Amino acid sequence: MKLSQYGNEIDLDNIEEMLVDKGYRTVCGVDEVGRGPLAGPVVAAAVILPEGVEIDGIDDSKKLSAMRREKLFDEIANSSALCSVGIIDNECIDKMNILKASLMAMRKAVMDLKQAPDFVLVDGTFTIPKIDYPQLAVVKGDGRCRSIAAASIVAKVTRDRIMDRLEGLYPSFSFSKHKGYPTAEHLDELNLHGPCDIHRRSFKPVAQLLEQYVLFR
Repeated sequence: MKLSQYGNEIDLDNIEEMLVDKGYRTVCGVDEVGRGPLAGPVVAAAVILPEGVEIDGIDDSKKLSAMRREKLFDEIANSSALCSVGIIDNECIDKMNILKASLMAMRKAVMDLKQAPDFVLVDGTFTIPKIDYPQLAVVKGDGRCRSIAAASIVAKVTRDRIMDRLEGLYPSFSFSKHKGYPTAEHLDELNLHGPCDIHRRSFKPVAQLLEQYVLFR
């Protein structure tokens, strides 16, 4: 697939190689995870894979098993890749909405990199507000760009580990299993126990349950 950007035609399936050929040496991939859950934070990651870093099997995190993601996460972390994460909690999500929170998490991840990127590739349809680097939103970028795929792995494993720990604080919820997503099990737990501190009050199933509590008080 190709599109026109910055006055040139860009091949989205070979965009990282093209950017390097044009002189962009530090291309950063950015992705987020956690827009859909009813509980917990949204987490974004920014990853720069320097030239010469070869990690076999990097792909869209959704296509990988949990065990494979963990292994690749460790390989990325132990390589010379530059990684950072941005985390926005459920209270901020409720205040600003999930899209703005996701973009804020992405911005935090990029700004926390130890080296400024020459170019930023963002998974999805939105670019990141308030950053000064040239950037491009790439639809399904986690399946097209190695740096975005690496970011998807880092973001997913980071958020999963957060949710695993949160189950210890809220044992009535199987956060280590459903990660806060609206599965049948999670909805049953929510109806049985009511929302806990990390549930997103602005999300419909939680908001409806809170409305019922008000009506029947």
